Amino acid sequence: MTDNPWFYPDKVSAAAGDAVTLFASAPASPCSLTVSRIGAEVKQVAKFENITIDHHDIPDDADVNGCGWPEAFSFEVGADWSTGYYDLTLAGPDGTKSQHFFCVRNDDGATKVKAALILSTNTYAAYNYWGGRNSYADVAALMAGTVTPDESRAGAIGRLSRMRPYPQTMFAPPADPPRLINYEPRDVGEMPIPGSLEWMQKYQPTPYDGSACFLKKWEHVFARWTEEQGYEIDYLTDHDFEVNPDALNGYETAMVVGHSEYWSVSQRFAVEHFIQQGGHFISFSGNTCYWKVRWEDDGQTMIAHKWAGEDNDPLWANPSTRKDATHLWSHPEFEAPEARFLGLSFLYGGYHRIAMCAARGSAAFTIYNDEHWALEDTDLYYGDVIGGDVPLIGYENDGCPIQFGEDGLPKPGGGLGVPENLEIIAMTPATLAESDRSPFPKVIPLEDREILTRVTFGKDTPDNRGKLMRGHAVMASFRCGKGEVFNAGTTEWVHGLRARNPFIEKITHNVLSRFGLSIEKHGE
Repeated sequence: MTDNPWFYPDKVSAAAGDAVTLFASAPASPCSLTVSRIGAEVKQVAKFENITIDHHDIPDDADVNGCGWPEAFSFEVGADWSTGYYDLTLAGPDGTKSQHFFCVRNDDGATKVKAALILSTNTYAAYNYWGGRNSYADVAALMAGTVTPDESRAGAIGRLSRMRPYPQTMFAPPADPPRLINYEPRDVGEMPIPGSLEWMQKYQPTPYDGSACFLKKWEHVFARWTEEQGYEIDYLTDHDFEVNPDALNGYETAMVVGHSEYWSVSQRFAVEHFIQQGGHFISFSGNTCYWKVRWEDDGQTMIAHKWAGEDNDPLWANPSTRKDATHLWSHPEFEAPEARFLGLSFLYGGYHRIAMCAARGSAAFTIYNDEHWALEDTDLYYGDVIGGDVPLIGYENDGCPIQFGEDGLPKPGGGLGVPENLEIIAMTPATLAESDRSPFPKVIPLEDREILTRVTFGKDTPDNRGKLMRGHAVMASFRCGKGEVFNAGTTEWVHGLRARNPFIEKITHNVLSRFGLSIEKHGE
């Protein structure tokens, strides 16, 4: 870890004219910094040479309290730097390097386009284990083999500093990283292994490297596709709502992509208000707005106690501050389940085609409501199955309780916050964990079963635990206040775009068109 030049910026996002300051440590100097926008193409916008950076120790508590390194370099965001994701690469004199990021947002109301993509930077922060630990586990101890997987999960932290670098296998994965999915259905008696065993043996990733960050992952795929197609989209981040709750002012549509798992109060209610007042919201994501977090220390520390919120969050004990504590957004104490504005929740969905979770699943959506506006001109009909060749359904998926109406179509069957006017378009089975009957080591254990069952169903009983295991990935839409929501219900939606699946592309075009986006130029 100490052989590379390491660094972190003071900002998650910036606008034209803003200064971005880097804090860094390097074993040797001079260093160089390259700034590049990553979209359909990699466009270098600046390079700074001969930066002198001293070596500084890594504090033992860097994961919780940050590195505390001194300022090393600053630069100004250019007026001609387009909104988007920007890669920062710091290289030492021997060629060793590390990468970080920031987002350029558009603060010029006169030039804003109709839609903004909100980068899932809270999820990046939750998975970041640089310094040893993240919100899931003591990752360093797990990879060193000094603890069991269960012991490593007990070492998760609820305070996560933003002021530190990122582990590079997670942040800028080498080669072509595999997806979090079993690419083929499980064979008889076979233990299914997600991803690529060859890639894992070569690069030795942690179990948390594939679940967050931009490069070569969901948001990168979407950025490339939208730009190739000719859509114009501005970029924001989760963190922008901490500074400016009105970050969506001037936009007609907001969207999230891939794995937008961690939302703060500021972001959650800003987005919900935006929809209620007539905005459009698109979730090409799964496991969306699942965990409630907050930011402290002027936006430098994210608090995410997750399952342990009732016990470890200092705001929980006092009823007057409990509404600001951290836990599941669907926890009854908050009275704000995420399905209220998303239509769906991971509580009623789960995993598909990963490890032993629906390991022989179709990895596809089955079409039910073939007359829904999202399917216009798709050549899709009731009972058609789409996306199995991608595979489209995998990793994490959102859903709702299901019942069937007299018309033979699936309807929402209750559930925390699930709107009665939800229109279910397509679905496929998903589960929150691997079966206890599985003979193989658990890759996807059911975390904190008692809490999850109590939150979801009000009481922890064997019957309710069984219900947790029988969910669905759901594609749906609904009117929400004066606005409208489309929810693709899966982390993997954009891989249908990457595969140029004609059904997924056409549905995506239909959604973007209905919500005000038009193609400026046609991709080939």
